[in-house]
Amino acid sequence: MPTLIDKIWAAHGVRDLGDGWALLHIDRTLVHDLIGSMVEQFADSGRTLADPDLVFATPDHAVSSAPGRTATTYPLGGRLHGALKEACAKLGVRFFDIGQEGQGIVHVMGPELGLVLPGTTVICCDSHTCTNGALGALAFGVGSTEMVHALATSTLRMRKPKQMRLTLDGVLGQGVTAKDVILHIIGTLGASAGVEHLVEYAGSAVRDMEVEARLTLCNLSVELGARSGIVAPDEKAIAYLRGRRYAPAGAQFEQAGAYWRSLFSDDDAVFDREEAIDVAAVAPTVTWGTSPEDAIAVNGVIPGPDASKDAAKQRSIAAALDYMGLEAGRPIAGTPIDRVFIGSCTNSRISDLRAAAAIARGRRVAPNVSAWVVPGSVAVKRAAEAEGLDQVFLDAGFEWREPGCSMCVAANGEQAGPGVRVVSTSNRNFVGRQGPGTRTHLASPAMAAAAAVAGAIIDVRSL
Repeated sequence: MPTLIDKIWAAHGVRDLGDGWALLHIDRTLVHDLIGSMVEQFADSGRTLADPDLVFATPDHAVSSAPGRTATTYPLGGRLHGALKEACAKLGVRFFDIGQEGQGIVHVMGPELGLVLPGTTVICCDSHTCTNGALGALAFGVGSTEMVHALATSTLRMRKPKQMRLTLDGVLGQGVTAKDVILHIIGTLGASAGVEHLVEYAGSAVRDMEVEARLTLCNLSVELGARSGIVAPDEKAIAYLRGRRYAPAGAQFEQAGAYWRSLFSDDDAVFDREEAIDVAAVAPTVTWGTSPEDAIAVNGVIPGPDASKDAAKQRSIAAALDYMGLEAGRPIAGTPIDRVFIGSCTNSRISDLRAAAAIARGRRVAPNVSAWVVPGSVAVKRAAEAEGLDQVFLDAGFEWREPGCSMCVAANGEQAGPGVRVVSTSNRNFVGRQGPGTRTHLASPAMAAAAAVAGAIIDVRSL
């Protein structure tokens, strides 16, 4: 019997190409500023879009997040912004510009606008498009050639991936969030566990999560090596979408909801791989090395090369310790830090900011620490300001900034320096990810806020 992924795949098949390949219809194409020049070339070539109503664009990666920023505050970002804006005008694409409701990180604004719906296919030139699977969409990142094909035809030629079901049961402990869970999963199964697979997250713990937590969970699917992640839509997902700007309305919403409720894996569905995790055993988690799989409980100790019997892995651990300036066998808690970044498509939604503000309220950022809070969208920023969260952060000594990707990938010039140790709520801690020589520790918003006020990595449960 079919899985959830089987059902969506079958519903979008335009043509069976044989040998596992199919031509799929693409329902939503999301575009950001880093591919502004490519979209401009598409427009200037004389090509037309198959359906402009299915394409949506926003600047996020290369725009400055500085308070009061404009499109040109970061000059390179300004050029990419201008190219994308002009191309969208030529092609008839809806462009959510700086300061407009809808502008923000592409994987934040898509769900919050109701552009991403259960059972749809969603693409973007960004590997973290998998985030959108939290709403029951088949969502994945593509390359520029695939993007051009989709813009011109609203289709893509794809080979159906293998399928993994990751069942999460149990109840989250105090101070443990979806970010801790997915870091624990990657640390347990490894960064290549999902290669060639699409991952369906299932189980009581997933059902207990709110939609924004599921977005965080699915966001790091690609860090598990998977093509994407997905969660079967339920009443929480349907409630989340009700009233969203681009979601169906009225009777059409009820009709859509009836279809969405049919999107689940049948009881006797067969997966290529099954894994199970008891989330009750998960502690607040932080990374120590240069891969998301280098994750340990905050009350754990930093591993050494002898943690593996594989020679290549031993060399990798040694290199990571050297780059990160850490000593094996020492507790990760107590490690002094220099900067904190709260933001990114992983953890910049209103629930994330509330969690961080709960720790920051009534406390002060340590004197040696620079701490930023970067909302994921204009809508998130306005909602946070309406609740007074911005003032909580400002009173605590955080910088309150404008929506965008900011320090996650540092494509807008917002970097940390060599040797600077950053606790970040983003999704990647690769060498140089946040700037040449920068040392990045991934953590949840609450853990990041705790580190900011302590001046070191600490167990948020101690606060």
